[in-house]
Formats: sequence, C-alpha cells, structure tokens
Amino acid sequence: MSDIVLESGSAVRDEARPRRRHRLVRHSLLLAGRSLTKTRRNPGLLLDALFMPIIFLLLFVYLFGGAVSGSTQEYLRYIFPGVLVMTLLLVGMLSTGLSINTDVKKGVFDRFRSLPIGRSVPLVGNVLGDLIRYVVAAAVLFATGYLLGFRVETDPLSAVAAAALATALGFSLGWINVLIGVLIKEEVIVQTVAFLGIFPLAFGTNMAVPADTMPGWLQAWVDVNPVSHAVDASRGLLTGGPVADPATMTLLWSAGFLVVFCPLAVYAYRRRS
Repeated sequence: MSDIVLESGSAVRDEARPRRRHRLVRHSLLLAGRSLTKTRRNPGLLLDALFMPIIFLLLFVYLFGGAVSGSTQEYLRYIFPGVLVMTLLLVGMLSTGLSINTDVKKGVFDRFRSLPIGRSVPLVGNVLGDLIRYVVAAAVLFATGYLLGFRVETDPLSAVAAAALATALGFSLGWINVLIGVLIKEEVIVQTVAFLGIFPLAFGTNMAVPADTMPGWLQAWVDVNPVSHAVDASRGLLTGGPVADPATMTLLWSAGFLVVFCPLAVYAYRRRS
C-alpha cells in the first residue's frame, strides 16, 4: 500500500513540473509584454537604441578611418561588424539593470511579489521585453551603414545571424547588469558600475584596429576577450572569413555568462525581497 502511495505522489510531482515550467514561461512573456507597453507609451526609452548606433558608426568611420585604413570606405568595411557587436552590448548592459532598479525602488516588484508567480518572473520578463531594443539598434545600424556605403558581402541570412550572435552575447552579459541593478540602490551608481564593467570588454578588442598593432599585454587580453570572438564571427558573417570557431566560442561564452549570472541575479532579488 505504501509503495502505491509513493508512486502516486511521484507521479503527481512529475505532472506538476511541466505545469510549473509552463506557468513560468507564460508569466514571463506577460511581463515582457508589460515592458513593451511601457516602451510603446514612452518612445523616449528607445532613444539610446536609435542614436547610439548612428553616433558610434559616424564617430569611428570619420574620426579614425583615414588614419587607420587611409580610406573611410575601407575602414567602414572593417569597423561595421565591431560596431554592431559593441552597440548591442551597450544597449543591453546600460539599460536593463537601470530599468529593474527603478521598478524595485518604486515598489513595482513588491506588487509582483504578492502575485502567484515565480520570483524569477519579473527579472526574466523585464529582460525579454528589452529585446526590442536590440532589434531597433540593429535595424538602425544596418540602415546607417547602408547609407554610408557598407554592403553585406555574404547574404541576408548571414547578416541576420551576425545580429543574432551579437544579441545572444549582449543578452547574456545583460544579466550582469540585472545583478548590479538588484544589488545597488542608487541609479547613478548602477549606470557607472555597468559602464565601467562593459568598457574593457567592448573596447579591449580588435574592433577598431587589428590586434597585431597592439602591445603584447593588450593582445593577450584581446585573445581571451569574449567580445573579440563575437567581432570575429560577425566579421566573417558580414564580409567573409572564418566563422565556425569564433561563433562557437561566442555561444559558449554566452551560455556561461547566462548560467552564472542569471541564477545569481534571481538569488540576489530573492534576498532583497
């Protein structure tokens, strides 16, 4: 009789797990919709995604193009994949944690806590809702690059893959900013810490100049920097060249960041709650 009861209890638990996962996904998507509604009602939230790609591309091409490559058009071909990766990193890293920090301070997350939803749902929903920023930033960058004369030398699917790869890395690194937004109370400090954290990752790469022109210690950092792998993969996807190895490394780094910092952010949120 006891064996029957144990088997029955085990079966109930097994059936409950898929239902919990389904609720977690559904609730996360609902809160992602809330984030999109906020953006639709306040388009100013997308200003960084609209103007950052334009400013970065114009700045790098016309400030360094002549000195580095002797031709702005040649440098545009070199710099565009790197700017794509850097833009999508910054769009995620500099906004997601700040948005969560604001919601926590205003008591919005206290309301979520009173609802019958998983503790991770508010964080996951907020991060998923910010994916629209990646899409807008990538679209603006490709449009600006096209107007300046950049052309994808492979095919449209490869261009989409380059943007998706950069988004995957930006999304996973964004969880570091989520953790910062939960742990730190002041908005200004959240922005400062996030920028200082992303600065060596975004700029310590071969994005702007070839790595062999750098001193040895900096080359060593560029070689292990996960953003360098994303830049190499994007370069191969957009202008031709090796893709498999750098793309694989980018995906592995993205998975690693996600596995480490997503649970840490959820744990910190639970502790703060």
